[in-house]
Amino acid sequence: MSASEATSPEPHGLRPMGGRDPHERGRVATPLELLFDLTFVVAFSYAGNQMAHQVAAGHAWPGIIGFCFAMFGICWAWINFTWFASAFDTDDWFYRLVTMVQMIGVVIFAVGLPTMFHSMEEGHHIDNRVMVLGYVVMRVAMLAQWVRAGRQSPPHSRACRMYAATIFLAQLGWVILALLDTSVLVFALAAAVLILIETGGPAYAEARLGGTPWHPHHIAERYGLLAIITLGEGVVGAVVSLEAVTAASGWDWAAASFVLATMGLTFGLWWIYFAIPFGELLHHQRQRSFVFGYGHMVIFGAIAATGAGLHVLSYYLEGHHDPEEFGWVKIGQAGAVLAVAVPVVVFLVALVAIWQSLFRARDALHYVELALTVLALAGAVVLATAHVSIAISLIVIALAPAIVVIGYEMAGGDRNQLAALDRQRT
Repeated sequence: MSASEATSPEPHGLRPMGGRDPHERGRVATPLELLFDLTFVVAFSYAGNQMAHQVAAGHAWPGIIGFCFAMFGICWAWINFTWFASAFDTDDWFYRLVTMVQMIGVVIFAVGLPTMFHSMEEGHHIDNRVMVLGYVVMRVAMLAQWVRAGRQSPPHSRACRMYAATIFLAQLGWVILALLDTSVLVFALAAAVLILIETGGPAYAEARLGGTPWHPHHIAERYGLLAIITLGEGVVGAVVSLEAVTAASGWDWAAASFVLATMGLTFGLWWIYFAIPFGELLHHQRQRSFVFGYGHMVIFGAIAATGAGLHVLSYYLEGHHDPEEFGWVKIGQAGAVLAVAVPVVVFLVALVAIWQSLFRARDALHYVELALTVLALAGAVVLATAHVSIAISLIVIALAPAIVVIGYEMAGGDRNQLAALDRQRT
């Protein structure tokens, strides 16, 4: 399908789902894709808020495990739609309505998150029935899209059928697992098998069955847009949480440094992420797309968890200023700082690993920058452990990403990456 056909002003009648041109000029995200993203970021926010509440209440591991489980479901449903849309978006009425069904599934999934997190806290079994209902709604809608593409795009029919079969098999497994009253251990083992099915089918389809005609620059833009929206959602959540602190005690150094940490982290992570030319890298390394696509589940999770960590910090500040109302907050100063530092480290490690895989190179400067940033974040935790003012720890956290940014700019990072891209083309 040409760009003119895909963006035709004619009524949105059914169009053959024959596959888009993977080298189509000017391919950008559509308004429907942006609306779709906003729905998913709401689910990110729900998962982050639930984890933040449990971590602040002293139930860190149930909160973290529940968050990881929720983030897989959210990210995987988004990823599968995004790559499908990049390859087969017809923008006709059927495509639009099925996408809306997926968005309904996201809402149901998000509504089920509190129950799942509560069951994780109890520790006896996992109550994920509402979550699974939402997930199955999303995935069955996606199944209909893949079946349609398999019928209408003969060159890609084998790959599409593999995608469809994988979705169908995995959904049967999730439904059975949700209906059974299993222990946490049995649930974890069964979920691991189902996750392998979910992620293994697409890898086999792309590598062995001809793949799909996805557009590298469109994919890079879609991932970048979701990263931006997720960063923004973290800022919104942190600012809303801070409102309770300032309303109770007014502005002080801790509140001011919290704002600095929020914006410093957000801006620093944005700068670091968009320093990498993912579109060009995917264009020259299509065979490594799964490192990019699957690796971003860690990236998105780390961004959402950073927002959740800022929420934990706000809970700590609220509990410090109003211990009667926030007596349920059990986390200490060091734990609150750690809740922000850990996801930032995960973000940086995952990003360096993806960069290294796509460029097929190693850069000692990246390792030095990463080590110094980790040391800075560890220093913030040490300061908090020593009961130094929380404002000092927050300022250190805010400045930590600047180590990578300054190192990249001073070492001519753009110039070095252009040279590395030139080597990829030869």
